[in-house]
Amino acid sequence: MSLKKVAGIIVMTCFLVHVGHAQAQEGLQTYFSEVASKVKAMDDPAEKREVTAKSLQTMAEAVDRVQRSRMISKEDRARLEQLKATVQDKQDELAGLNGFERVPDGQLNAFVDYVVQDMEQAERTITISLVAALLIVIILILIV
Repeated sequence: MSLKKVAGIIVMTCFLVHVGHAQAQEGLQTYFSEVASKVKAMDDPAEKREVTAKSLQTMAEAVDRVQRSRMISKEDRARLEQLKATVQDKQDELAGLNGFERVPDGQLNAFVDYVVQDMEQAERTITISLVAALLIVIILILIV
C-alpha cells in the first residue's frame, strides 16, 4: 500500500472519530433538551417533577449499563462514575434528598434548564471515549 493511501486512511479515520464523538455528544444534549421542552410545556408541577425524575433515572440506567459493558476501559468506567454522580446529585436535588433542598414547584422550569446546562458542562469536563458516548446514546434511545 502506498504512503499516500495510508496517510489518507489515517486522516479519514481521525475525521470520522471526531464526527462520531460530536454526534454522540449531540445525542445526549438533544435528549436533555427534549426533556426540558416537554417539562416546560406542562402545567402540572407533579407531572413536571415526574418527567424530570424519570429522565434522570433513565440517564442513570444508561450509564450503569454502559459501565457494565466489557468494551469499556477502566478509565471510562471512572469517568462514567463521575457522570453518574452528577446525575445522582440532580435526582437528589429534585427530590430534596441527601442534604439538598427540594426544588420548589415554581422553579421546575428553571431546574430543567439548569440540568441541561450542567449536563452539557459535564460532557465537556468528563471526557469519555467515543464508544462509551455512543453506547449511552444507543441505550437512551432503546430505553425511551
